Amino acid sequence: MRNLSLFLSLSLFLGLSTQLTAQQTTKRKLQPSDVYRLKSLSNPQVSPEGKWVAYVVSSVDTAKNKRNADLWMVSWDGKETIQLTHSPDGESQPRWSPDGKYLSFVSSRGDLDQSQIWLMDRRGGEARKITDFKHELQAYTWSPDGKKLLLEVKQLVDTTTNKKVPDPIVTDRFKFKQDVEGYLRREPIHLYLFDIATKKMDSLTTGPYSETGAVWSPDGSQIAFVSNRTEDPDRNVNSDIWVMDAKPGATPRKLTTWTGSDSQPRWSPDGKQIAYIRSSSEAYTMYGQPHLAIVPAAGGTPKVLSQTLDRDVANHRWTADGQALVALVDDDRQSYVAQFDIKSGKMTKLASGERAFNNLEKHSNGNWLTAMSEPHLPAELFALEGGKTRRLTHHHDEFLAPLQLSKVEAFTSKSKDGTQVSSLLFLPNDAPAGKKLPLILFIHGGPVAQDDYGFDLSRQMLAAAGYAVAAVNYRGSNGRGQAYTGAISADWGNLEVMDLLGAVDYLVEKGIADPERLGVGGWSYGGILTNAVIATTTRFKAAASGAGVSFQLSMYGVDQYILQNENELGRPWESIDKYLKIGFPLLHADRIKTPTLYMVGEKDFNVPAVGTEQMYQALKSLGVPTQLVIYPNQFHGLTVPSYQKDRFERYIDWFGKYLKP
Repeated sequence: MRNLSLFLSLSLFLGLSTQLTAQQTTKRKLQPSDVYRLKSLSNPQVSPEGKWVAYVVSSVDTAKNKRNADLWMVSWDGKETIQLTHSPDGESQPRWSPDGKYLSFVSSRGDLDQSQIWLMDRRGGEARKITDFKHELQAYTWSPDGKKLLLEVKQLVDTTTNKKVPDPIVTDRFKFKQDVEGYLRREPIHLYLFDIATKKMDSLTTGPYSETGAVWSPDGSQIAFVSNRTEDPDRNVNSDIWVMDAKPGATPRKLTTWTGSDSQPRWSPDGKQIAYIRSSSEAYTMYGQPHLAIVPAAGGTPKVLSQTLDRDVANHRWTADGQALVALVDDDRQSYVAQFDIKSGKMTKLASGERAFNNLEKHSNGNWLTAMSEPHLPAELFALEGGKTRRLTHHHDEFLAPLQLSKVEAFTSKSKDGTQVSSLLFLPNDAPAGKKLPLILFIHGGPVAQDDYGFDLSRQMLAAAGYAVAAVNYRGSNGRGQAYTGAISADWGNLEVMDLLGAVDYLVEKGIADPERLGVGGWSYGGILTNAVIATTTRFKAAASGAGVSFQLSMYGVDQYILQNENELGRPWESIDKYLKIGFPLLHADRIKTPTLYMVGEKDFNVPAVGTEQMYQALKSLGVPTQLVIYPNQFHGLTVPSYQKDRFERYIDWFGKYLKP
C-alpha cells in the first residue's frame, strides 16, 4: 500500500508538473496582429463624491478597421467595472455634473455633422443630446453650480458639406498648415456659456484671437483662459493667462506678461491664486522646459516653483488645502509624482520607480487618481494613496495573458566625448545566455521626448522577433536637464549620432550585440536620425526610416515647423550654411550603403512625404537596396489598425532579410 501511495503521489505530482509546464509553454511571443487586441485608456474623471471613476477605453473594431471609443466606469475600490456606452460612433470627454447625478460626454452619434454634448442620467435611461452646435466643439466644463457649461468652440469658415466641388482654400496666415488639421485659415476658438435648462448659448469672447484652456473659479464668478493676443500670433510662442467675469460683455484682464508661453491655468481651492505652466524661455525654442508657476488671481508677480529643478513639469493639480501643488516630473527614463510647497518651493517625491505616470486627478479624500505604465504593463488606472499605488482597472489582462514579453533592463553608455547616455535594452525572453544577438537600434522621435519605463509596443514587437533592441536617450531628449536637451540646437545629426553609436559600441563590447548584424530604425525624428546614422557609418546592415527628412532646406514652407525653421536655423537666404550642414544625409547620400526601407503617411503635414521620397529616390538612383511604402490617407501617425500591423510586419521582414539571412 505504501508503494502504491508513493506511486499515486508521484503520478499526481508528475501530472501536476505536466499541467504547469503546459500552461507555461502556452505563452507565445508578441505578433503584429496583437495590434488589434491592445486597448488604450484616457481622460479619467473622479466623481464628485469619490466613489467612481469615469474614463474612455479605445479598442479596435476589426470589421471596420478602425478604433472605437466607449465610456467605462470603475469603482474607487476597484471591485466593479461597468461599460456605459456601446455605440459604434464613439464617445469622449466624460464629465461629471457637480452634484454627481449626471455624466456628460461628446459624440457624433447618428451621423451628426458636428460632435455634440450628451447627458446621461446616472439613475438610468438613455443618454440625450443637449446641444446643437453648427461649429466645432473643442472642450467644455461644468459650472460649479451645475447650471451651465463653459464651451470652447472653433469658428469654422465654411460649414457646407454637401458641395460636389469644394471651395478653394484661401489663407493669409504666416503658419498655414498643421498635421491632421490640414491647411489653416483664420478660425478662432471662442468661449460660450450654455444654459442647460433653457439651451440658451451666450458668447463670452469674440474677435480674431483664440481662447483655450478655460476653467471656472471655485465660486463660479470668474473664468481663467489662455490666449495669444499679439499682433500676429503665428509668429511667436506667446500665450498669457487671462481672467474675466463669467458673464457676457465682461472685459478680460491679462494676468501674466511673460512673452514666452503661459498655459494650463488651475485655480487654488480658495480662488486667490492660479497655478500654471510657464516656458523656460521667452523666445521660441524647440528645446524648452516647462516650469510650474503661481500668480495671484487679482494680479501680481508670478512665482516659479520648479525653477531650479531642471526637469520638465506637467499635469499639475492643487492639494485640497491649497498649500501645495502635485505634478508629474520627467526624469531619466521615468516619470514620477511630486509635490511642491507653494511657500518654500520645496519638492517632495510622492511616487516614483521604474515606471511612468502619465495622468493625475485629485480625489475627494485627498488621494490621487493616476494612469501608470510599466515595462510589462500597458497603462492602467491606479489609486495613489500615501505614496503607494493600488490598481483599479484590468483592461489589459486579456491582452497580456497569452504573451511572453521581452526582458527590459537599463544601461548607461559613454559617448566618445565623455557624455553619459541613459538607455533601455529589450531582450528576447528566450535568448540564450552569452550568445550575441542581432541588434536593432530603434530611435525615439521628438527629439524632445524620452524612452522610459512605460510599456513600449514597438520595441517589444522587435524583441519578440529575436532581436536585442536598444532605446537610447541621445542628447536632445528630455529627462536629463535643459543643457542636455538643448545641446543639439541647429546641429542635427551630430551629437545624437555620437550618442547612438556609443550605445551600440557598449552593447557590442559587452557581448550582447553581434557587430556583424546591426540594424537601425525609427519614426519622425527617429527617421531623421536613422538617415543621419547610415550617412555617417556603413556598419549597419539594414535600416527602416519612417516619416523623416534629410534636407531641411526643401522643407521650408512645406512642413509645419516654420517657427523652428526661422528661429533655430534662420531664413534660408540668410543662413544657407546651417541648412546645408544638417542636410548631409541627402547631400552625401553616396556614402550610404545600408539597405533601407522608407515609410510615410500620404497626408503627413508634420514631416511631409517629400522628405522620405527624396531619400528613397537618392538610394534608388545609387543602386542601394531600398523600398518605399506610402500609407494612404494617413497623417504623421498611423491610425488605421491594419496599417499599424503592416508596418510591424514590414519591419520584421526587412530586418530579417538582412540581419537573419
